Amino acid sequence: MPETLNLTVQAETVEFPATNYVFIERIGNIPANAPQAWQAVLKFAPVLMQRNQITGAAALYKPDQGIYRAGFMLAAPPVNLPAELTYEKFHGGKYARFTLTGPFDQLPEATRRAFEVVAEKKIPLRDAFHIEHYLTDPNTTPADQNVTAILFPAV
Repeated sequence: MPETLNLTVQAETVEFPATNYVFIERIGNIPANAPQAWQAVLKFAPVLMQRNQITGAAALYKPDQGIYRAGFMLAAPPVNLPAELTYEKFHGGKYARFTLTGPFDQLPEATRRAFEVVAEKKIPLRDAFHIEHYLTDPNTTPADQNVTAILFPAV
């Protein structure tokens, strides 16, 4: 792992769009549950792609409540959704965005650092899901070139 993170530390205010979101949810210890949730949801990608257009992947989480959702963004409401997945129309909204360029295994450290910046700069947050929006496909992108938006629900 590199000595420094390639993480923007100046939050950029953005509007995250409303999206159709299908996911697997885990409650409890987020660092422990996140890998398990992704292993579970990734198994459904081939089935989803048969009748749905996947437009991206994202994790939605509420750290104070231990809620973690691993899932896919779809172009439209899902067709023939497997029973193990949940669908929700995510309404989006205003977010403070930090961007990590690098391997996904740097996400815990990058997220901790982003939380520190939010606290240091006293960025006001609303009660909504935080988001990790994976902007590159790890199947086609070298690990050190992956790009993830780390988004905090801003007031």
